[in-house]
Order: sequence, then structure tokens, then C-alpha cells
Amino acid sequence: MKLLKTYFPHAFKATDLVALLVTLVIYVLIDVVCGLVIGLLVKLPIIGIIFTVLGSLIGLYALIGIILSILVFVKVIK
Repeated sequence: MKLLKTYFPHAFKATDLVALLVTLVIYVLIDVVCGLVIGLLVKLPIIGIIFTVLGSLIGLYALIGIILSILVFVKVIK
């Protein structure tokens, strides 16, 4: 659990509804902004593959953060 709290610090702050909404907005903004930037960089011929993988990892990070914050909100994990 300590490892999850290290990599997803905002997810464990979602104890009430306002904090949950703020956390969800943070993770969605991370995903959207990085998606736009990486979407432009993917078109580069040689390093496009690297940015494709990086974009997938950032999307996965945001998804895990959203899931963890919902689980903290409903008190499945502490």
C-alpha cells in the first residue's frame, strides 16, 4: 500500500465528494494534456513508437489513479 501511495498521492486524498471530484479532474487533465502533446509527437517518424508507448503508459497511470480514488472514496481501501 505504501508503494501505491508513493506513485498515486492524489488518489488517497479522495475522502469526501469534493476531494473525489478534484482528484478525478486532476487525473483527467493529466491524461488529456499529455494525450494532446504525445498525439503531436507520435507523428515524428523515428521516435513515434516511443511516444506511442509513453502515451499508453500515461493513460494507464490516469486510469489506475481514477480507479484508486473511487475505491478510496467508497472505503474499499484505506
